[in-house]
Amino acid sequence: MSISNSSAVWKGNLVDGSGSMKLGKGGYEGPFTKASRFDNGAGTNPEELIGAAHAGCYSMFLSAILSKSGFPPAEIRTTAKVHLGDGPAITLIELDCEGHVPGCSEAIFLEHAEKAKAGCPVSKALSAVPMTLAARLAK
Repeated sequence: MSISNSSAVWKGNLVDGSGSMKLGKGGYEGPFTKASRFDNGAGTNPEELIGAAHAGCYSMFLSAILSKSGFPPAEIRTTAKVHLGDGPAITLIELDCEGHVPGCSEAIFLEHAEKAKAGCPVSKALSAVPMTLAARLAK
């Protein structure tokens, strides 16, 4: 299928150093530091980028599953909270999804939402990390 490339550069030690991350197609390039990763400082961090990738992949995968079942969504909105704990280690990913899916029941939506959580490529890649899912149809 396809190969995606991204890159990062880090200069200096952990405490005083800084770096930048860049997506391969140029859609994003930005700074990161110890403060942006561990202390809510300015810039981004790897966990935010993992969360964005997971939310995007999950939304697309759920859309594909719903569409294949005859319920093409008008919109799928997903957030991913990536918890960085001691170690440091990613200790939990919380997916929160709301779908606007005309004609779809809550039960069918929830069934497909769980399938998407298990089946999206990023979920599979992150399967060593505990994940939760809160999913609902938009009102």
